[in-house]
Amino acid sequence: MLSVVVKRLMPVRLKRAIKDFFIKQSCRGTLFHCPVCESGLNHFNRMHDYFLRELQDHQYIHSISAEETLNILNFECPFCGAYDRDRLFALYYKALFPNLDQSRKYRFIDFAPSDCLSPFLKNQSFLSYRSADLVDPRADDKVDLTDMKIYGDESVDLFLCSHILEHVPDDRKGMRELHRILHPKGQGIVMVPILLSLTDVYENSEMCSKSERWRHFGQDDHVRIYSKCGFVGRLEEAGFHVNQFGVGYFGEQIFEKHGIHPRSVLYVVNKAN
Repeated sequence: MLSVVVKRLMPVRLKRAIKDFFIKQSCRGTLFHCPVCESGLNHFNRMHDYFLRELQDHQYIHSISAEETLNILNFECPFCGAYDRDRLFALYYKALFPNLDQSRKYRFIDFAPSDCLSPFLKNQSFLSYRSADLVDPRADDKVDLTDMKIYGDESVDLFLCSHILEHVPDDRKGMRELHRILHPKGQGIVMVPILLSLTDVYENSEMCSKSERWRHFGQDDHVRIYSKCGFVGRLEEAGFHVNQFGVGYFGEQIFEKHGIHPRSVLYVVNKAN
């Protein structure tokens, strides 16, 4: 019986694989470049219709076009699935890594890792790479961002914490934990959804249902949306010095070539003196 089912499924899977192959081939070009998978492209895929439809159906009270680091039209690499923010991280790390001491090991913690970016990080011989997540069984370490006892004080050289803090009820405690584990000479990337239309962090603990959170926070498992000054202020309150690297740092042509919106900003933190 099982062999019959397999035989029936094989043509479907083969057709799907052939279709995906030709779709990807049609994306090849020289107009754009993905720094994660090193593919040349004629376009990036737009943001998923499901997400945009959910915002519309739940009458999202903000404007998604005001989000700082988000390219709706050039959102995802059709080859590796890298989002625009993943491509921004890759650009930064490819500039940073050659300046590190290749003869030593840097402890790198990748919180809630991206499936497309983590292989690139794992392949760096000078990184002692660990993935960390509270619920993903594939992660190397099971970690609650607000209680990271498994990592000692000042034991981490580099970390990537992208789009996690908006899920965490006590984000300030999470930021303090990130500060605690970071080595005095280390650095981390911290990213969250930021709406440039906001003047303060928007949060309301009474918004508990999935529908309310879609409407107010833009996703059913988010508990807040950050303003730019509110995000930076909380990081500084935790003891971080916050560096902001945008189009002026990377260059307009670099952003355009890699499908990154010109209003995008990378937040790199280190311990304040």
